[in-house]
Amino acid sequence: MTTVQAARGPETPIMAIAGASVSFGAARVLDGIDLELRRGEFVCVVGPSGSGKTTLLRLLSGLQPATTGTVFHQGTVQNGPARGVAIVFQDYAHALLPWRTAAGNVSLALEAAGLPRAQRADRIAALLATVGLAAHADHFPAQMSGGMQQRLQIARCLAQDPDVLLMDEPFGALDAMTRQKLQDEILRIVAASGVTAFFVTHDLEEAIYLGDRVVALEPNPGRVGAIFDVPLPRPRTQLSTREHPEFLRLRRDLFDFIQQFEP
Repeated sequence: MTTVQAARGPETPIMAIAGASVSFGAARVLDGIDLELRRGEFVCVVGPSGSGKTTLLRLLSGLQPATTGTVFHQGTVQNGPARGVAIVFQDYAHALLPWRTAAGNVSLALEAAGLPRAQRADRIAALLATVGLAAHADHFPAQMSGGMQQRLQIARCLAQDPDVLLMDEPFGALDAMTRQKLQDEILRIVAASGVTAFFVTHDLEEAIYLGDRVVALEPNPGRVGAIFDVPLPRPRTQLSTREHPEFLRLRRDLFDFIQQFEP
């Protein structure tokens, strides 16, 4: 594995993968994955087709067990899904309950956590306000745009009070303007909440814009090929950040990395 710039600091990771591989029958999808996620950082994952990006996210979520190796959450072996690890799926339309309002969808996570009914209303209102949906508490998902539905899914995940937020191409189905707006919103939400974000994307510019680090996977089987630190200043903006010389350099480096695996 090539590491681009040194890792930052010796702090204890919030999650770690140690020597993990995943196989489905005779097919090995991930091989020898070693990776640490630090508290409060934003890690993006890119890679060509066949590199196992979604499988890696499922491994961290506890939905996919490792064939070999170990996944740790807060220093403890993770053997399945944990309340402290929330997932934002790309397919927001199927992730939300269509018969529940926005408030009802957020309430679902609070109900699962056993929060008393009397304490839910204030918490729901605060979460909807956090994602810009305060005025839409009584709306059903079908009455909301795609971007609003995805923000609602994020609010429901935050209701779990997670320390790790996993996102599997959450903005991939949205138009360009909505996508950029949600990129800025997720940066704000992650910074305000202190949650660690792990974000899978095919979009190299999106990975650089959001990330503190970008993990680049090699394919067949998937393995960590390079890790790029992103030393761009925060807060980031859609114009100035994307015009920054370091942004352009990283885009070229990531493009060159991906191109070597293209037919």
